[in-house]
Amino acid sequence: MTAMTPDAANWLNLFTHFASLSLLGVGGAITTAPDMHRYLVYQNGWLSDAQFTSSIALSQAAPGPNVLFVALLGWNVGLNAGGGPGAGWTAWSLALLGVLITMVAIMLPSSVLTYTATRWAHKNRQLRAVRAFKTGMAPIVIALLIATGWLLTGSHDHPARDWPLWLLTAVATVLVWRTKIHLLWMIGAGAVLGALGVV
Repeated sequence: MTAMTPDAANWLNLFTHFASLSLLGVGGAITTAPDMHRYLVYQNGWLSDAQFTSSIALSQAAPGPNVLFVALLGWNVGLNAGGGPGAGWTAWSLALLGVLITMVAIMLPSSVLTYTATRWAHKNRQLRAVRAFKTGMAPIVIALLIATGWLLTGSHDHPARDWPLWLLTAVATVLVWRTKIHLLWMIGAGAVLGALGVV
């Protein structure tokens, strides 16, 4: 991992990359996580793989919108650029700047596009093209969510040891698909199994 040099060019690159992903975030920002991982971890090395996956895990466990993981990614990029948590107020200021840049970049373009497109689609909802677009988006969203799940399971590279996690994932998938059990019950069950050390 190489910390980002906190200059204007790097901040602008971070902003433009997240702004472009904002327009591709069909189904929510979480569907763009694979490309964020590629950009932040592999291409630039601004985050470690552990920082990336823990940012997503922590934000998904916390109450609030699913886009919180973007704020944590920006926080970690800025904190690393400032020299880490022990580097003092400079690192904390850069962490806050990272949050601001990534959140504005991921929220602004998609919000403007959504507002404009929704108004237009509502006025033209009887058009065949609008109905076809809505129907065609479902498989795209599902594929993007599967890609995100695949990325997050990449950190579990010991199938012999992680079989309970894989089994829990398969059971949860079938339960979501075939029953009407509320998701909060499954999240709670997963938390209990995690606390007991089963998964």
